[in-house]
Amino acid sequence: GIYVCAKCGHELFSSRAKYEHSSPWPAFTETLREDSVAKREERPGALKVTCGKCGNGLGHEFLNDGPKRGQSRF
Repeated sequence: GIYVCAKCGHELFSSRAKYEHSSPWPAFTETLREDSVAKREERPGALKVTCGKCGNGLGHEFLNDGPKRGQSRF
């Protein structure tokens, strides 16, 4: 399936990129498309992530914290 922004319905993530993580929130390795989200650095190793269409807050991208070496976690 496709995960969409709760505010505007913009497509964000594919269920194919979802994986189990110790956090209580869904975790993804990549966005559906390059323009699915907007990012800005919040602190080293973590980017603030918002919807690429409406700017709704989506949490963070944690660099190099995915299931495989070099992957990010959304």
